[in-house]
Amino acid sequence: MNERNQNGFTLIEVMIVVAILGILAAIAYSSYQNQVIRSNRSDARVTLSDTAQRLQRCYTSYSRYNDDNCTVYEQLTEGGAAIESAEGYYEVTISDDTATTYTLTATAIAAPQTSDDLCDTEMTLNHRGTRSPEACW
Repeated sequence: MNERNQNGFTLIEVMIVVAILGILAAIAYSSYQNQVIRSNRSDARVTLSDTAQRLQRCYTSYSRYNDDNCTVYEQLTEGGAAIESAEGYYEVTISDDTATTYTLTATAIAAPQTSDDLCDTEMTLNHRGTRSPEACW
């Protein structure tokens, strides 16, 4: 009887390991992408909050949000302009703006935020501090 010592792995064993690694990588990549999108939302939150603070300073100084001397208001309304967020993922615009009200909207303009299904690529903040959608804040 001739006994042989086997060293190494069979092709089947190697293919099973490769398949398992592929499945794990697919799950890990999906989780990573979701986490990146969630963390990038802070870019919109910071820009919305900063813009709201600047508008509040205008209200304190001029007793209105839409005063011509308010530089942030001019920035938001001059020819349909918008304020781009620091990281460049969002663009903030103003609507429903009167002397005593406003609504700021952050719209995703760059990947991966443009594929954010939970927040539908938009976050809002108004003069009362109401934020929506709530899950994004």
